[in-house]
Amino acid sequence: MEPPLSPRESGQFVAERSRDVFVEEEGVRRVAEMLYTLRHSEELTASGWKKANPLAPAPMSDQALNWVFVVDTMNFSFWPERENQQCEVTYKGTTYRGYMTLCAAVTRAVEGGVPITDPNYFSQMSIEELGHVLRSDNATSMPMLKERHQVLTEGGRVLLEHGGSFRSFISQAGNDAQKMVKLIVEKLPSYRDETTYEGKRISFYKRAQILVADFWGIMEARGAGDIPNLDCLTMFADYRVPQALVYLGVLRYSDTLMQALKNGELLNSGDSREVEIRGCSIWSVELIKAHLCKLVQERDGQTCNINSAVIDFYLWPYAKQHHKEMAHIPIHCTRCIYY
Repeated sequence: MEPPLSPRESGQFVAERSRDVFVEEEGVRRVAEMLYTLRHSEELTASGWKKANPLAPAPMSDQALNWVFVVDTMNFSFWPERENQQCEVTYKGTTYRGYMTLCAAVTRAVEGGVPITDPNYFSQMSIEELGHVLRSDNATSMPMLKERHQVLTEGGRVLLEHGGSFRSFISQAGNDAQKMVKLIVEKLPSYRDETTYEGKRISFYKRAQILVADFWGIMEARGAGDIPNLDCLTMFADYRVPQALVYLGVLRYSDTLMQALKNGELLNSGDSREVEIRGCSIWSVELIKAHLCKLVQERDGQTCNINSAVIDFYLWPYAKQHHKEMAHIPIHCTRCIYY
């Protein structure tokens, strides 16, 4: 069987054939200009990682890398069935929702003495034990507990087969981002974010790429962030960043797709419309990056070192910060383990 297209190739393939999602050149240029004004800010660096996620352990700590593995392995499907019924986790006086509930729950468990970042423990923990770690403050539980338990215990067993830590596992890729993504997808089935579109096998690898990017963020904070081939990473195709891209005028949905989303229609993983949202998101950010690099070259006479992962690191918090202004734009709802 021929291997799937890479995420970048997949994004272009989908964008060139998409029937319900469209990349708007004017929006691409406008966002590139916006990012150009931020080009020297910490928001557009890997070191902005810790700032964007204050719940992560200190980058220098031994458990930081295993913490990232645990969180990224379970990093999927946080959207609520009803907006007024969301899983919530309060940690140190702050109540979190969405993805941040996972971070808060894992950090709460670590501080409570649960060895949740130790593969010897999480490779064989029971679903009841994980349920306790991920417990909500209210009656609305975190979705997909069974699937989170399955992928976490599977991931723990893989780490134990490869040195017993995420650092020892990922070191087999030789400090190369492209090889890291390949290794993760090969060894960890739950990270195999692939589908078929217009008869072609494609990939998005959202969680695999974000795991590599988070690894980079930690190593950058340690002063060891010189990892080759980071430019192979695309944006991380989820349900939050596409909403921001529509809001910013980078993406446009067909009237029928927009109405279907407003009606609350669930899209299956692999549905052509779901694939087009994710694929066009990837390709639009590639175009934003290309235009941004052109601006830096023309205006500053310098080479641009901002990659697509860093642009995603900016857009995801942007979406969270502007969620009220974006409320009229629906997210697409897909229950799956890939995002």
